[in-house]
Amino acid sequence: MSSIEDFVELVNMEAGLSFRVIDADVHFDHLEGWDSLHLLAVLTALERQTGRRISMPDVLTAQNLRDVYKLVIQS
Repeated sequence: MSSIEDFVELVNMEAGLSFRVIDADVHFDHLEGWDSLHLLAVLTALERQTGRRISMPDVLTAQNLRDVYKLVIQS
């Protein structure tokens, strides 16, 4: 995953939603159609795609999709 655009595309594919890059900064509570099950699906897909484990406690502190993206690129 080389960009936030790629990340948002993966989120949309895994969650079955239609977010744009601008939505990456919106708090999870305000993302239409988003729920915690989507976060688990995205986390699983990210680990599968990157071949690395991503810390669930760190992901749970994320406020928005950009926070999750930052965790992925830092790990």
